Amino acid sequence: MSSRPRRSSYVPQEIEPKWQKIWVERGVMKASDSSPKPKFYDLVMYPYPSGDLTVGHLRNYVMGDVLARMKRMQGFEVLHPFGWDAFGLPAENAAMKRGGLHPRTWTVENIAKGKRELKMAGILYDWDREVATCEPDYYRWTQWLFLLMLERGLAYRAMAPVNWCPVDKTVLANEQVINGRCWRHPDVEVEKRDLEQWFLKITNYADRLLDDLALLDKWPQKVRVMQTNWIGRSMGAEVDFPIDGLPDEVVRIYTTRPDTLFGATFMVLAPEHPLVEKITTEKHRARVREYVEQARKESEIERMSTERDKTGVATGGFAINPMNGEKIPIWVADYVLVTYGTGAIMAVPAHDERDFEFAGRYDLPIVQVIAPPAEHGVLREAYEGPGVLVNSGPFNGLESAVAFEKICDWLESSGIGKRSVKYRLRDWLISRQRYWGAPIPVVYCPDDGMVPVPREQLPVMLPEEYKPLSEVESFWRTKCPKCGRDARRETDTMDTFIDSSWYFLRYASPHDKTQPFDSELANHWMPVDQYTGGVEHAILHLLYSRFFMKVLHDAGLVDATEPFTRLFNQGMVKRFGQVMSKSLGNGVSIDELANAQGADAGRIYEMFIGPPEEDVEWSDAGLNGVVKFLQRVWRLVLEPESIAAEGGALGAAVDAVALRRKVAQTVGKVTEHYDELRFNTAVAFLMELANAMQDYLRGGGARDAAWDGAVHTLVKLLNPLAPHVGEEMWERLGEKGLLADASWPAFEASAAAEPKVVLVVQVSGKLRDRLEVDAGLSEADAVRAALASEKVRAALDGGSPSKIIYVQDRLINLVP
Repeated sequence: MSSRPRRSSYVPQEIEPKWQKIWVERGVMKASDSSPKPKFYDLVMYPYPSGDLTVGHLRNYVMGDVLARMKRMQGFEVLHPFGWDAFGLPAENAAMKRGGLHPRTWTVENIAKGKRELKMAGILYDWDREVATCEPDYYRWTQWLFLLMLERGLAYRAMAPVNWCPVDKTVLANEQVINGRCWRHPDVEVEKRDLEQWFLKITNYADRLLDDLALLDKWPQKVRVMQTNWIGRSMGAEVDFPIDGLPDEVVRIYTTRPDTLFGATFMVLAPEHPLVEKITTEKHRARVREYVEQARKESEIERMSTERDKTGVATGGFAINPMNGEKIPIWVADYVLVTYGTGAIMAVPAHDERDFEFAGRYDLPIVQVIAPPAEHGVLREAYEGPGVLVNSGPFNGLESAVAFEKICDWLESSGIGKRSVKYRLRDWLISRQRYWGAPIPVVYCPDDGMVPVPREQLPVMLPEEYKPLSEVESFWRTKCPKCGRDARRETDTMDTFIDSSWYFLRYASPHDKTQPFDSELANHWMPVDQYTGGVEHAILHLLYSRFFMKVLHDAGLVDATEPFTRLFNQGMVKRFGQVMSKSLGNGVSIDELANAQGADAGRIYEMFIGPPEEDVEWSDAGLNGVVKFLQRVWRLVLEPESIAAEGGALGAAVDAVALRRKVAQTVGKVTEHYDELRFNTAVAFLMELANAMQDYLRGGGARDAAWDGAVHTLVKLLNPLAPHVGEEMWERLGEKGLLADASWPAFEASAAAEPKVVLVVQVSGKLRDRLEVDAGLSEADAVRAALASEKVRAALDGGSPSKIIYVQDRLINLVP
């Protein structure tokens, strides 16, 4: 019969619900607006409640929760709120797939389910601040902010080409157009129509959005580069090319390379350019019209693809190159967009890859006007770099940079062009002809025109009937707020990116019934200290949020000009090689996880599975390994005698001094790695500490002050990752109060310092020096220490070693 003590079992399904209930009762993550503590605003991107949550989604929320729990223990007043991006296409699609449910019914039910699952995972949010963008008490203020944009001249209506489904009589988003056909009616071709749409003038802020990226030094570099490219500021010149035979017409182009003007051998207009019909000759009209109609059915992404062949048609018209008076043909091609630049380009095939490909395809002339630094004869591809001008009249022999300025001077003095700054960024089209969104709060009166809805009449409520607003007479038929006569409401709803462009401000005062947010509270909490979410939002959501913040700053409503101080993009969780999704059959629900291995095991595994910024592959075997780790920690903390009874010589090297040193080192490493969101390595450090504690016990170590300190520190460091088992162990250790309220272990550098050892330094096997260094020195640090020795440098004759032989704590041999 075994003499080992009987163990109590670690059963997460008993522990976890207990502590979730206690945290709610004690309001653990409720943030105080008046706390004297330093604030920390920890935010994860809120989700679409349009589908089931899986442990793939959970990865993001665990990251935020780990950081929030640590910061709270470090003495910060933590704002860790949550909400739901509940309007828009995902919710409508999800409801439609489930028998035509009303999107509100589906959304509200899914929010309740998602909230329950997040609590089951131990994610602590300040649920008193919860928002859902589909609720009138939220979209009332979305409409209020639209009116602010309108008052400040940032909202306007203009004609814009849209995708139109003739069956549903509605506008389709680009992602709803599949191979030119409606996603709901695969046999119906989508039409292009010009409709009046609402826009926001984000281009007014282009320079500030670009320049202020320099302030975001805690954002991933790739995200800043993506935003820089999206804004696309360029310096160049606008030049007017006269049209042969039409003395009152010119084609205005914008070029970033005025030094190549002499090389323009043809022009290309976007299919939508207003001059296409006027300059096209009768001989070419039918072909041009056919091409234009086909191009209008394509998305901008398709047209700009670098992988497709460049196509176009000649108009039969000609322009005059103002630099040399030569007639050049005018073509129409879909790779030119009317929304970028002027919708027309001068084609310089010798020095532009797209133009070179187009010219080769249609046998158009290629004239070199820039000679590269090393002349390479006949051009076999476009040369796009700088050089010396040739075939450029009076500007021959000038370097490109000098020619840029000289030619711009000549254009301006001649009255045919001027310097200009252009942006790739376009104004933000916010109109959506869908039901499930925030109605745009304006009415159209036959006498007074467009009239904003007065703020006191907000919100403009969605009707209960689920159909396009234009078909709900009880919604659109109204009275003019100005004159009281019959009027018609705007039937467009707003792009859901509007909702997510300010939700982080609403969390500061979510129950305010007088304004979108309390400026004093917003200024207290903003900017967000840590924002975490997927890189798929690197451009639009983040750019639009930055735009909103700058507008609100200019309106005197907030002090900050940027919403998010630090940004982190987590990777995806895959299973069987694909991104985890219930619809693909490879999803693992939070329910499944909690009821099987437990939420704490899942939380640790989510963080340990790989670097948090990288995509990872879910493994049931890996999860089971974490379960065993938690069981071992349970025994170390609550049943140390069961481990001590196992014995083992390996533990002899870990004495009380070494244990204290290991504990101190782990405090420093785990704190740093939690703070930098390097959770996988933080888990590894905790496992190393648990191993050292196990070796200490097996080697006969006493359960004294050193052991007690190790136990309490391990529990505290583990708590943000595994809070349920952490609280249970804390209570069973006899500690008063919640572990969530305990203070974070302080790092003691002196206690963490390794003892000194003598390192023998050789050069080519000959002794050159002895150095006193820290034990456990890495090879890189050992090399640096060796090269700091004058004797070693002299033996190497000032050179660098070609080979290094390192035996840690004993010897390093440098071979020249």
